[in-house]
Amino acid sequence: MAPEEYDCIVIGAGIQGSFTAYHLAKNKKKTLLLEQFILPHSRGSSHGQTRIIRKAYAEDFYATMMEESYELWALLEKEAGVTLYRRTGLLVMGPENGKDFQLVKSSMQRNSVPAVVLQRHEFSQHIPNVNLTSGDAAFVETNAGALYADRAVRAAQMVFQRHGGVLKDGQKVAQIEPGSMVTVTTGSGVYRAKSLVITVGPWANRVLSLTGLQLPLKVVKINLCYWKEKVPGSYSVNNRFPCFIQIQPKEAEHDIYGLPSNEYPGLMKLCYHMGSETDPNERDRQTDRSDVDILSRYIRRCFPGLVPEPAVVESCLYTVTPDHHFVLDRHPTYSNIVIGAGFSGHGFKFGPVVGKVLSELSMGQVPSYDLSPFSIRRFHIQPKSAL
Repeated sequence: MAPEEYDCIVIGAGIQGSFTAYHLAKNKKKTLLLEQFILPHSRGSSHGQTRIIRKAYAEDFYATMMEESYELWALLEKEAGVTLYRRTGLLVMGPENGKDFQLVKSSMQRNSVPAVVLQRHEFSQHIPNVNLTSGDAAFVETNAGALYADRAVRAAQMVFQRHGGVLKDGQKVAQIEPGSMVTVTTGSGVYRAKSLVITVGPWANRVLSLTGLQLPLKVVKINLCYWKEKVPGSYSVNNRFPCFIQIQPKEAEHDIYGLPSNEYPGLMKLCYHMGSETDPNERDRQTDRSDVDILSRYIRRCFPGLVPEPAVVESCLYTVTPDHHFVLDRHPTYSNIVIGAGFSGHGFKFGPVVGKVLSELSMGQVPSYDLSPFSIRRFHIQPKSAL
């Protein structure tokens, strides 16, 4: 049988790949979206019920990209006819004189992000049931909130298909042959396209090795922990409790974050922003729970209204670059192969705008943003021949 032909093939139907395919189809490109697992699945980085959406970043380039990302999320809500975002505000806490806290605060001011500074003496009346760490300052980013993750992925795929896009799951990629037409072979078929976009999360290096490229990516397993409220509703979204980020907690070197109780009634999601290295195909062998111990200590100290032992522990995978910034670039050898990778546990909220720039790269257009912070060149790697 002759291979099926497309303008573009996108490998990986998580949030980044689904939005890339969505933008391509809306630009009238004949697009195939391939997914190795049967959908829906919970093996990668895009599943689960919620993610934080915010502009509170130390880097201006993220704050700028989020401006458009909010607009594109709102557009998808309208197109799909579903609610994808709930405004809760984001409480940011951190050492008042700490470098990271100050960088975020000054970026917010430069980018005119609406925020309310909370004075220590009034903190508890605005944020009950939280103990502000001695020496910490706090502010609330008022327009931040929670994205409904699983629902968002499905919505992007639905609109993609409505625009004529083809989605095929259960298609693990076995071979990629670069050329003016790229050929992709899976266990179920052979497909050809003028351009290829690779957005496969934790499997990035496995798929990129088929093109002679390896990136300095580390896959880590994150324990997503849910903690029981001692008094139901204390930290609930209906009681206007915000999402939060604790910068530089005393207990550990990485941030702690949380979302109000909403997904599981009476349970608050509160997690450590790092995990232990793992093989994405053998994630359940990774049983390290040192992050859970860190969280228990933090909850005893700062969240007195939660039982300091997790009631539910789920898992998610982060694919982390050395500098925790994304990879959004063309392949160093093959300009019609585009790569989105290394979203480092904070990429979901950027899905609409990441999909836009990856689609622009694959269509040979000048991207809407300066992508130098996300270039492969920053790693100083030499690609090998794929042959």
